[in-house]
Amino acid sequence: MSVQQVRNNVKKITHRKNESNAVVDRKFNFTFLPQLFFFLWDLIFVTLSLREGLLIPTSIVNFHSLVPTKMSKQVHTQHTHIMKVFSFDLGLLSNSALCCFCLRCVGGNIVLLIQAFRKKFIIPEFDLFVQKINEIYEKVQKQSDGKVADYIPQLAKFSPELWGVSLCTVDGQRHSVGHTKQPFCLQSCVKPLQYAIAVHESGTEKVHRYVGMEPSGLKFNVLSLDDEDKPHNPMVNAGAILISSLIKRYPEKAQIFFFQVMEFVKKMAGQEYVGFSNATFQSEKETGDRNFAIGYYMKEKKCFPLGADMIDALDFYFQLCSIEVTCESGSIMAATLANGGICPITGERVLSTEAVRNTLSLMHSCGMYDFSGQMAFHVGLPAKSGVSGAILLVIPNVMGVMCWSPPLDRVGNSVRGIHFCQELVSVFNFHNYDNLRHFVKKQDPRRQDGDDRNKSVFNLLFAAYSGDVSALRRFALSSMDMDLKDYDSRTALHVAAAEGHMDVVKFLTETCKVDPFVEDRWGNLPVDDAMQFGHDKLVKVLKDYQQECMQQEKKQSEAVHPQKLDTIDGMV
Repeated sequence: MSVQQVRNNVKKITHRKNESNAVVDRKFNFTFLPQLFFFLWDLIFVTLSLREGLLIPTSIVNFHSLVPTKMSKQVHTQHTHIMKVFSFDLGLLSNSALCCFCLRCVGGNIVLLIQAFRKKFIIPEFDLFVQKINEIYEKVQKQSDGKVADYIPQLAKFSPELWGVSLCTVDGQRHSVGHTKQPFCLQSCVKPLQYAIAVHESGTEKVHRYVGMEPSGLKFNVLSLDDEDKPHNPMVNAGAILISSLIKRYPEKAQIFFFQVMEFVKKMAGQEYVGFSNATFQSEKETGDRNFAIGYYMKEKKCFPLGADMIDALDFYFQLCSIEVTCESGSIMAATLANGGICPITGERVLSTEAVRNTLSLMHSCGMYDFSGQMAFHVGLPAKSGVSGAILLVIPNVMGVMCWSPPLDRVGNSVRGIHFCQELVSVFNFHNYDNLRHFVKKQDPRRQDGDDRNKSVFNLLFAAYSGDVSALRRFALSSMDMDLKDYDSRTALHVAAAEGHMDVVKFLTETCKVDPFVEDRWGNLPVDDAMQFGHDKLVKVLKDYQQECMQQEKKQSEAVHPQKLDTIDGMV
């Protein structure tokens, strides 16, 4: 519900019927909105608390103490009951009307609010993440190479200074920077979308009867087919034209099919801006001699399905290329692919999982024209570029990104867009193979679940308790912190010393170089536990290790901990 709608509702149900609009507006701005804010704030807290069993329905904890003091002074600050908290001195709304309004606001979004309060979004520290995104954006903005495409007259009209980036996570977290509201045509970025629609409707087997799935190694508009006289893949012009003939099955219903595809694309974009540029469509038809040549070549080779009309397929293809989006709506499309076909904004399943899997596979291997191999090598993520300057980037299970900058390189990719993708994976571990163990450490902005840490602590301490050196070696090789502590601040070395496991103690001290001076909640060191349980040999080993650590500290002028092992050579 918009603020204007709320304002109109307030006017309708105000108790003082004869008040002027100006008076009502002043009351709305200076009384209703602040109190509504705190009502929602407390209501969210109470709802979450009740869900967790922390409060009983008849009571409420004053949550205003958690709000900045300057803001809290504007409204009541001492309340003990939920209806008393939100009473209105000016009688603008009855308690029941306000309660119903606010419950509608909170109730419909309670799952989202719970995720936000618990920091359960895919990127929990989103503010820090977008700061890095902004830094990358500004760094890439300085790029001045490339040339705006001019073989389609409508594309040549865009300024080379335009540069925008939008992202949308699978949870619906969003960020935009630059010229992200400027509409532009999808051009070749529509190819993965139309392929996904074709697979969603007809299935993989039928689609790939007519089009291959191999990278061509050639330019996107070359007259070339594979050994079976099929287009190499759906991401080149020949493949996209053929896919158009599969979607548009009945020539006499051309407009119906186009509007159905438009509706499909709008669903992928969460019902945000999706338009159509008729000027670009006409321009495409007038300058599309190469595409007509490809069409006639495929017709001569009998590539089209039975009953398909080549001219209609080309016309439909030109229409699809002329679909307009913004960076913001395009990022939601990418996020829908990242989310397995479910739009993160509406929650609606738009594409089948089979269609999404196949689409991302082809984007990864064929999506960037004859730069696809380098993109897979340097960036390692599914992406699709278009001659309008757009790059649709998908980070599976994390987010979708739309970059747009008209200047292109020699193979037809956005110069700034390519540099942004490369900078993104140089800072964050989004590359498909950045998760390999002992790879170069990069930032991981994704959710770090507390449950995972608890499991790690349990597994580590249980292995030390049972004397399982093999398990400890596996943990060390997987880069686990071998100094992890439980709720009593006891480490694996404490447990091994108390149990008398000499081989475990030697592995932790000689190979993992753990800290021997960690005190548990009772102030005991691992050597104290060995002493207490009468493991004299372990006491000697631990004391010698303590002496070694202190000497190393003194020698290297380290004030806190002994140096950790940086390589894995000693663990294997």
